[in-house]
Amino acid sequence: NVPEDQVDKLLLASWGLPKAVVEKYHSLGVVQMFEWQAECLMLGQVLEGKNLVYSAPTSAGKTLVAELLILKRVLETHKKALFILPFVSVAKEKKCYLQ
Repeated sequence: NVPEDQVDKLLLASWGLPKAVVEKYHSLGVVQMFEWQAECLMLGQVLEGKNLVYSAPTSAGKTLVAELLILKRVLETHKKALFILPFVSVAKEKKCYLQ
């Protein structure tokens, strides 16, 4: 569980993303994360580029965790990222979504 003093970490706006990115998520109805998603982002040195392995049921929100990690790293390091997705249709959807 997310400690009470870190409940604000459930809000996307508290992760240091640019305003335009946060506004885009908000326009899609994503304002905050589930507790397990915030816990993933707060584990160890995940935000500094260390590995993270996590599992959740279909449609539970795994992609949001990956997107936030990728966006933060790309914006902070100005390096490219490789986002591997299981289906062409999902890849096309994410391409449009992330642009």
